Amino acid sequence: MGEGKKPVLVVMAAGMGSRYGGLKQIDPVDPYGNIIMDFSIYDAKEAGFEKVVFIIKKAIEKEFKENVGRRIEKHIQVEYVYQEIDKLPAGFSVPEGRVKPWGTGHAVLCGKDVIDGPFAVINADDYYGKQAFREIYRYLASHEDGEKYQYAMVSFELQNTMTDYGYVARGICTVDSEGKLAGIKERTHIEKREGKGAYTEDGGVSWVTLPGETLVSMNLWGFTASMVMELERRFSAFLEGEAVQNPLKSEYFLPSVVNELLQEGKAEVQVLKSREKWYGVTYKEDKESVVREICRLKEQGLYPETLWQDKADAAV
Repeated sequence: MGEGKKPVLVVMAAGMGSRYGGLKQIDPVDPYGNIIMDFSIYDAKEAGFEKVVFIIKKAIEKEFKENVGRRIEKHIQVEYVYQEIDKLPAGFSVPEGRVKPWGTGHAVLCGKDVIDGPFAVINADDYYGKQAFREIYRYLASHEDGEKYQYAMVSFELQNTMTDYGYVARGICTVDSEGKLAGIKERTHIEKREGKGAYTEDGGVSWVTLPGETLVSMNLWGFTASMVMELERRFSAFLEGEAVQNPLKSEYFLPSVVNELLQEGKAEVQVLKSREKWYGVTYKEDKESVVREICRLKEQGLYPETLWQDKADAAV
């Protein structure tokens, strides 16, 4: 393992509630106040992770710590990192009128002072399942950079990541014969049409159907510390290029940087596959099905009824 450091979990939680209207990650999915993120961190701890880095906005710090941090700090080591729109390299300033955050690549880059070894990245509001965390931890604990950076991602089947209530954005993955990522293409509007997934790039005039088993990225990545260095190195070029062309909306996406590294032959990304179902609250209407599913998983014995409380009792 790189420099003998244990993998840490990085949780991107700065964009809380932008699509859903409100601090959606602080919306409980069980009667005990647990949110989706609690289940992810529970699974991550079970898989071997001992430290979590939360990337949040200063504006939600108090609420986040009160509703999430304090509960989780009792069970796993926690650090907080702040993603702010004005966290830019020297010589750059926020374009006039910009309010949108700089994206997932910038989120991870904001954690550069605390990420110094292998790390996994997840979205705060996605339920990935136990298998995903076991797979990514096992990979990070047994691989280090060689001639190329050795990264990994956990892919899901598109049919397991859809919502009934609107469209989603997913990274469509191309995988080579050795199970390595050949490329990833962001499709920003995928929805169910006649029971199948399809995407449009022209506002719904035309649609392309995707097979249900199409592998997609849900932003569950495994990186070595080299990724932070690469993110930093490439951010200025992004600010001088894309951000100038589209100053209000352009984003510095993790998959875009991964794609660049693949094309340059600097990195290899092992595609780990999960056949578990993803759950998330993309739309308000999704919440009911997530609550129902969490209840079912508890009934199957995959989680204790009150989650953390039971763990604390067991430790006494």
